[in-house]
Amino acid sequence: MNTELNVELQQIEEKLKEIGGYFDRRGVRERLERLEREMSQSGFWDDPQKQNRVLKEYKFYRNLVDSFESLNKKLEESKEFAQLISPADPEYSELVKEVKELSAMSEDLEIRIFFQEEEDAKNAIVTIHSGAGGTESQDWVQMLFRMYTRFCERKGFTVTVTDVLEGEEAGFKHVTFIVQGDYAYGYLKSEHGVHRLIRISPFDANRRRHTTFALVDVIPEMGEEVDIEINPQDLKIETFRAGGHGGQHVNVTDSAVRITHLPTGIVVQCQNERSQHQNKAVAMKILKARLYKYYEEKQKQKLQEIKGEHKDIAWGNQIRTYVFHPYNLVKDHRTGHEVGNVQRVMDGEIDDFIEAFLKEEAKI
Repeated sequence: MNTELNVELQQIEEKLKEIGGYFDRRGVRERLERLEREMSQSGFWDDPQKQNRVLKEYKFYRNLVDSFESLNKKLEESKEFAQLISPADPEYSELVKEVKELSAMSEDLEIRIFFQEEEDAKNAIVTIHSGAGGTESQDWVQMLFRMYTRFCERKGFTVTVTDVLEGEEAGFKHVTFIVQGDYAYGYLKSEHGVHRLIRISPFDANRRRHTTFALVDVIPEMGEEVDIEINPQDLKIETFRAGGHGGQHVNVTDSAVRITHLPTGIVVQCQNERSQHQNKAVAMKILKARLYKYYEEKQKQKLQEIKGEHKDIAWGNQIRTYVFHPYNLVKDHRTGHEVGNVQRVMDGEIDDFIEAFLKEEAKI
């Protein structure tokens, strides 16, 4: 058997053993059995609220276990097939492709086991803001936007830009987009924070090294089950012509909508849809999500004050640094995880950073 293929199969086997160990430590199968017993009790289907909660939890763990068992079966089949053929056989290239897919699916499952919060299953609303640095910072926003769209393409997620303000020379001053897909928020929540870029600026005639920042804001898209009361009198609604140059990102019409929530000062806008009515609906959806997160953060701050905790949120507290010069390195400051291939990261391969963050959060 080809040595390289054998190594990859062994790595998949080790990863699946690690996932199985996680299942054992967390009692995943026991929890499934408990949920099944709860669902079989008389009167269970008479309580819609309880039914909804239990079914969501059951579906989450059932999918994990089913995926795990399916991957183990496919691994055994691939190992057996690999023993029977050689690189010269016509079917060998197909086996290599299947093993690559198996590796990607096992990595994806390794990340999904850490999705414990109900919000993780939701779509994500992402906004990238440029920091100090003018054109250089605005170009960095566009680079990050490309990185996330590439990541979403690989995951099969749908990306819809709802608002963008283009820079005078290049890039974006800010861009907001909704990511739709299974556990989109669970994947992207690790990206929330300040991202720092160090490189030789293509906008500097003297070829000097520049450091610039962008803020990535990630919140879950809230469904109808979340009750956020919004008093119409608290809203200032304005219509305007979409900014920037239009192009592939926005529709240049007079139907763009900006909504300001006066009590909190939160401002959202949408300029991507064809009609003013559609833009208003999307803007209200984003406002609802931002208000949910706003009140949640207020509650957390109160708890931190009670406990005597305090965390300063500032531009200096970057979560990740991307170095293009004088060497190649991407480092996450929360987990210590590093990658020496910057281009690979900028092409959307950020799974290992996400996994390291989720493991750190779960203390595993």
